[in-house]
Amino acid sequence: MAATTFSIGSSVSFSPKASQLPQSKPSFALRFNSRFSLASFSGLKAVSCESETSFLSKESSAALRDTFARKAHISDQRPQYGLHPQASFKVAILGASGGIGQPLALLVKMSPLVSALHLYDIANVKGVAADLGHCNTPSQVLDFTGASELANCLKGVNLVVIPAGVPRKPGMTRDDLFNINANIVKTLVEAVADNCPDTFIHIISNPVNSTVPIAAEVLKQKGVYDPKKLFGVTTLDVVRANTFVAQKKNLKLIDVDVPVVGGHAGITILPLLSKTKPTVNFTDEEVVELTVRIQNAGTEVVEAKAGAGSATLSMAYAAARFVESSLRALDGDGDVYECAYVESNLTELPFFASRIKLGRNGVEALISSEIHGLTEYEHKALESLKPELKASIEKGVAFAQKQAVAA
Repeated sequence: MAATTFSIGSSVSFSPKASQLPQSKPSFALRFNSRFSLASFSGLKAVSCESETSFLSKESSAALRDTFARKAHISDQRPQYGLHPQASFKVAILGASGGIGQPLALLVKMSPLVSALHLYDIANVKGVAADLGHCNTPSQVLDFTGASELANCLKGVNLVVIPAGVPRKPGMTRDDLFNINANIVKTLVEAVADNCPDTFIHIISNPVNSTVPIAAEVLKQKGVYDPKKLFGVTTLDVVRANTFVAQKKNLKLIDVDVPVVGGHAGITILPLLSKTKPTVNFTDEEVVELTVRIQNAGTEVVEAKAGAGSATLSMAYAAARFVESSLRALDGDGDVYECAYVESNLTELPFFASRIKLGRNGVEALISSEIHGLTEYEHKALESLKPELKASIEKGVAFAQKQAVAA
């Protein structure tokens, strides 16, 4: 299959892989006017489906080629001009002028599944929207500034991403962020509850272990809580685990999939290296080294930036991947899997990160098999993280309930 490169202006997906599990169909529907081989858009580089740098697994690439070949053949029967995504969704990013918000907005702007991108922040968002609006991808960009415009930003959206808040600085723990970011998340989720209660909600604002329970309590107080549609975005932990394992074991990154469970801070982040695909053998020393690095990867970036910021670009990439997965699920793809921090009954904890199956209504299933048959190291680590994660959850719930009483 000869590779064909399209311009950024064509409706070709930057297509982050939802999981390394085989996919039953491509991430979006396109109509063709000729028998082109579709290039999957990877960052700012269009690559063939067969390229080793594609986000897709080998199985997915084969399925993608077959599907597009069929679509191209059918499309040849009638005249069509250009590539036209058949799905369209509205996405709102709350905190769009921040360090995560800006690159995230750019990546989401590149998705052919998005028809409208609503950008909200308390300041400086007009410039971001004007800048993005010059990108020749189909989605319309609208800006909203300040509390008075928040309701209009949220009306009619299908998915809300919340990266708003202050970033970590050197020496700062996620708990240090709590009081500031907890109030921000509470206020924004209240607005979501009032204006688009059925939307998917992606929480990025740290500490996620606490801010997701805060969001849940706010939604309960508003009478619109749907646990299937509230997600803590932990995709970055999976992205890091895949990257570090591939580097350590000299594997093709596209082939690597490491499930990460627990939470999204320090020891609550538990990569299940024994469940790595493809099957990989690790020494005890490698397991400890990789686990600790994955758990402390955020601090690694904070220290490397020396006070100039935290993990913004990798977080934006990971969040865009999760957005794309969610939109694929909303569009009817029946084979979308990601790891996320959600309400869960897999352990005694009310919230827990694990692999989930996504569907049109949100979480369709919690994949329990991956937390069974753990190694002794993983089992001990799982038991060790539970008290800390439990405390973070309770802290978030207590905050939201206290705020409700005060109101």
